[in-house]
Amino acid sequence: MTRAPGFAGVILAAGESSRMGRDKALLPWPPLAAGQSPSNQTLLSAAIRSLSAETDFVLVVAGKNEAALAPVVYSNGASLVVNPDPARGQFSSLQTGLQAVLEHGRDAAAVTLVDRPPASGKSIGKLRHAFDCASENIWAVVPEYSGRHGHPYVIGREMIEAFLRAPATSTAREVEHQHQSHIQYLPVDDPFVAVNINTPEEYAELAGGKCG
Repeated sequence: MTRAPGFAGVILAAGESSRMGRDKALLPWPPLAAGQSPSNQTLLSAAIRSLSAETDFVLVVAGKNEAALAPVVYSNGASLVVNPDPARGQFSSLQTGLQAVLEHGRDAAAVTLVDRPPASGKSIGKLRHAFDCASENIWAVVPEYSGRHGHPYVIGREMIEAFLRAPATSTAREVEHQHQSHIQYLPVDDPFVAVNINTPEEYAELAGGKCG
């Protein structure tokens, strides 16, 4: 049976980017190769645009970087949610964002991290379609590329509540493993779903056309 829940997009962007040395959310996207002119687009604005086409609205979870991210968030039509204590870790930002999803009256969300290159619209549409058409036993659809799982993943009300019930010291992976039988892994032809950008070197590799 086809499901048609209200969808929100959630971007986790509250990290301190300590290994990068500057806020990853504000890195130019696409990355600049030598000799290119600066871009006014960032990883954050690209992530907002990538989720906007398949969701009702997009929420960005910020932390101490709220003031720096706000202009990008609002100029791209998204909303800002603040994790009051981002030092608790990424899972606390996930819980902050998902609580806001429920408060906005939505039952499903596409969740991604700001330090991932934005997935293609085709990939996000494929994930949402798979979730819409899945049985009620499926609580989440996670993209897979070359055997690696990634983002954005799509979750329904049951998985949202499982994340919110979990202790703040948990990780998303731990909660997912506890509910493995309710997760569908969906192969996509999109290497960006499985790419992390944590260091200047990893970002430079993307500027050179390498991914994963």
